[in-house]
Amino acid sequence: MADHGTNPGINPRLHSALRHLDLRIVRRLEGMLHGEHLGLRLGPGSESAEARQYQPGEDDVRLMDWAVTARTTQPHVRDLVADRELESWSLVDMSASMDFGTANQEKRDLAVGALAAVNVLTQRVGDRFGAHILHRGQIRRWPARSGKAALLAMLSTVAAAPRGEPLNEPATTLSDAVTDLARARTRRGLRVVISDFLETPPTANAHEPAPWERGMRQLAIRNQVLAVEVVDPRELDLPDVGLVTMQDPETGRIREVQLNRKVRQRYREASAAQRAAVRGGLRRCGVPHLVLRTDRDWITDMARFVVEQRRTAHRLARHTPAVPR
Repeated sequence: MADHGTNPGINPRLHSALRHLDLRIVRRLEGMLHGEHLGLRLGPGSESAEARQYQPGEDDVRLMDWAVTARTTQPHVRDLVADRELESWSLVDMSASMDFGTANQEKRDLAVGALAAVNVLTQRVGDRFGAHILHRGQIRRWPARSGKAALLAMLSTVAAAPRGEPLNEPATTLSDAVTDLARARTRRGLRVVISDFLETPPTANAHEPAPWERGMRQLAIRNQVLAVEVVDPRELDLPDVGLVTMQDPETGRIREVQLNRKVRQRYREASAAQRAAVRGGLRRCGVPHLVLRTDRDWITDMARFVVEQRRTAHRLARHTPAVPR
């Protein structure tokens, strides 16, 4: 499947809506996060980050922050953030199960917002970002580019993807797409997987390997990886509404179900087991896990996640012995 580098006649209204979304993300994050949006990638470099107390025998004295040391009368060093060019690749699940939403928005809209926010958080001058889009059982690739115009064009392409249709033949799964991303993009960088992870069977438990786990491990060997799970409240619980007609968006199969107390309880248990299996698989892969819900303020949830990631990175840096020079 070839790369798709052109913007196929995007609706001007859609493009305007995406510009508004981008501005809303930037303004909200600027109000919640202090300083530059570097929470998703912290590492050795030449630009200063936050100051912290000096750890004898662990920190390099050449990183001493004398201004903070003078103010606090305690020796402090300043962490450094990576200033190298970053190449980010996102895998966006646009399969039929993402065309669902019973709250403020559909899951596919939330996936586009998450893709925009991740690139806003990580984008700097010279950085490039690309995407693999899982849609209608095929992987479509958007080549890595840099700049705001390229970001809007990529978001427009993802958002304009036609609604998924039930497939009667074997199709590319999320597991296949994760493995393909790991094999096709060998340069180190950031990898983001945005999906509902419904490929994980509801009968699984937190200790069984998930279908996509092997590919996720391959991604995490050389890259910094983030998994964004998109969830709708009706995937966690069902209302007491009696007889309903349900359709599987992936296969088109239709079935009438009586939503009595027993059925609803079994549904909740299966859903909880599925979510636990996703958490367990990502934990085994060492991949940070961000859950975004269609009925919540997802920008706030993402900002809180970034703050926690920053704190974790600083704690790890503080307790990691310095490499001898």
